[in-house]
Amino acid sequence: MSELLTGLRDLQEELGRPGLDLVAEARSWPGDVLVLGAGGKTGSGIADMARRALVSAGCTDARVLAVSRWTDPVAREQLAARGVETVTADLSDPDALAALPDAGTVIHLVGAKFGTATAPEQAWLTNTVLPDHVARRWPVARIVALSTGNVYGMTAPVTGGSLESDTPRPEGDYALTCLGRERVFTHAARTRDTPVALIRLNYAVEPRYGVLADLARTLLAGRPVDLGTGAVNVVWQRYANEVVLRSIEHARGGAPFLLNLTGPETAGVRTLALRLAERLDVEAEFTGEPPRTSLLSDATACHALFGYPDRTLGQLIDLQAAWLRAGNELWDKPTKFERRDGRF
Repeated sequence: MSELLTGLRDLQEELGRPGLDLVAEARSWPGDVLVLGAGGKTGSGIADMARRALVSAGCTDARVLAVSRWTDPVAREQLAARGVETVTADLSDPDALAALPDAGTVIHLVGAKFGTATAPEQAWLTNTVLPDHVARRWPVARIVALSTGNVYGMTAPVTGGSLESDTPRPEGDYALTCLGRERVFTHAARTRDTPVALIRLNYAVEPRYGVLADLARTLLAGRPVDLGTGAVNVVWQRYANEVVLRSIEHARGGAPFLLNLTGPETAGVRTLALRLAERLDVEAEFTGEPPRTSLLSDATACHALFGYPDRTLGQLIDLQAAWLRAGNELWDKPTKFERRDGRF
């Protein structure tokens, strides 16, 4: 699907659109699907896609339950209108977690990133303690847990990025605790044979937020783009949603399924800014110099399993520019992709 999406309804419809392969796989999903942390940036699209895949597969008895504190009632109402059951719970409360229903599949999207530099204890609690509670609450469910490419160290762009087999080199409390999340779920897989899939994502984009939205905001404000990041990987959010759900089939006990999830291109920040500036009809200004290394992941294994993203990098740039030209909103949720010190 390469057409431009100029309205919110079209965007939401596309972010939750399941592919044919996902629909076929949904027929074998065990029991209900529980999406923990569904009120975040990615949760609504994943929950909606799971529900639509089950309906298309004829599995109308299986439920999709989206769990969050739901501070945004509009997001909850929109999901409920699509047939997703929404549940309000504070997942940091063990009693609230224990009261949630049983499920055959758990999609774990809960995480703490921003603010962890000033309150690292929150990152450790959310990213390492909570996963243990989750793994013990659903010991036989298939668990797909979202992680991050931040667990890797910096690499030279010419290497193609870090592979799943590379030794993690996390820097800062956020990356350390995300690796801790992986270790906790790995412990469950090895000691209780819980089927686990760990997905290292960076950076998902859609027109309201992400690296491209951050760059566009900087350009439109007339501020210089900092080249200190050097290069990035980005991936279309709809594709990321589908890979998360298709990883249900690959969750396994013993040694968890581990996968990098990002786009195939290594994109220079300067090049991205210039292309966006051309489409937005503004001048691009720059500050700083590109470093020798950047935070990059090699997603060859992901593309071999699930195919390439259904929107290319060029199409994502066009989509971002068209979205803004149509007067649509940007979320005030910057990625802080510029940070190299691990402090968020």
